[in-house]
Amino acid sequence: MTLKKRIVLGVSGGIAAYKSPDLVRRLIERGVEVQVVMTASAQRFVSATSFQAVSGRPVRSDLWDSAAEAAMGHIELARWAEMVLVAPASADFLARLAVGRADDLLATLCLATEAPIVVAPAMNRIMWANAATQANIETLQARGIRILGPDSGNQACGEVGPGRMWEPQKLADAVLAPPPNMGLLAGLNVLITAGPTRERLDPVRYLTNRSSGKMGFAVAAAAREAGAHVTLVAGPVSLATPPGVTRLDVESAREMHAAVHRHVIKADVFIAAAAVADYQPITVSKHKIKKQRAAVQLDLEPTQDIIQSVAELSRRPFVVGFAAETGNVEAHALDKLKRKKLDMIAANQVGDGLAFDCEDNALTVLWPGGKMEIPKGPKLSVARELMALIAQRLPPPGSGGRRISRQRRPAAGAPRSRARIRRVRPR
Repeated sequence: MTLKKRIVLGVSGGIAAYKSPDLVRRLIERGVEVQVVMTASAQRFVSATSFQAVSGRPVRSDLWDSAAEAAMGHIELARWAEMVLVAPASADFLARLAVGRADDLLATLCLATEAPIVVAPAMNRIMWANAATQANIETLQARGIRILGPDSGNQACGEVGPGRMWEPQKLADAVLAPPPNMGLLAGLNVLITAGPTRERLDPVRYLTNRSSGKMGFAVAAAAREAGAHVTLVAGPVSLATPPGVTRLDVESAREMHAAVHRHVIKADVFIAAAAVADYQPITVSKHKIKKQRAAVQLDLEPTQDIIQSVAELSRRPFVVGFAAETGNVEAHALDKLKRKKLDMIAANQVGDGLAFDCEDNALTVLWPGGKMEIPKGPKLSVARELMALIAQRLPPPGSGGRRISRQRRPAAGAPRSRARIRRVRPR
């Protein structure tokens, strides 16, 4: 991954637009080419002339500019951009982006670009707290759009609270910071499972669990950030595919097992983050099972153990498991680590509102002879720390029959983990 040098700066309507010319200046000071695109509302706060003066480029604002659109200008902009940064991003623009509107130039190029999109919200504190705005933010985050801010403080309306756009220097530093763990897994193939499975009882019913897939998708995003080629085998979830990740959708444990074994031959690392059903019906009814007054008995059999089947391969990748436990977390995780001969296991407490279908997580990571605690935080942050640890623990090429293509070394300037590492004696 390389640092972005061509940025489309979208400016939507709001008093915070007065900060945006300074943001252009600070990006240019850092060697970035900046093309400003303004909404009609933004032009009521700051003139296009101000942006042209600091960027050295004519401002674009009109989707119906006949001269520009004769050459499909919105597509040209979308392809030119290595990043689209919207600052400020008003409540209205966030709503339009969340529903996929294409009613002006900025919204249209956001739909047409394959570049990462970053937004810096700015609005009144009550607008920011409104359930509709928060739902839009969740939607955008699920699609991989990065949200920077807002800060809390004095607002132009005279109120105090969250909703202030980040200051230009803070924004410039954030968008140009190297990706976390950049290069740590460069050139490696990482295979990941995520989400629940569904085991059919009849054409309309199935057995499943509460996994949302968010942790597994965060692991996939973090592995891609670290430079890996990532294949994600996903159970039935409503999540956007992380940028740059190859996704395979499956439903049952049997389908997930088959998909994993079709791709594991090329994998250097296998991370089993999916919550795979432990049991499946012995028989599946061809017709809907009708309600009866008497109790119904379901005959179940164990599903195929995906992670153990990978760990038993003669030429296996580095195998990382997950253990979701409701009690005795570390003891159960250690037992699974040893019994299934895994290289590493990430354990967490679930139930009562913890981990499943939540935005945050915390992990206890165990391996033969070692332990690391990753404190509670957003799942992507937790996943990044897990990736850094996996990179540290990967063996040299050819050791132990594992297909690691090269020795992993931390990239220059890679951030240190905030997690606590403690060595323990093997039991």
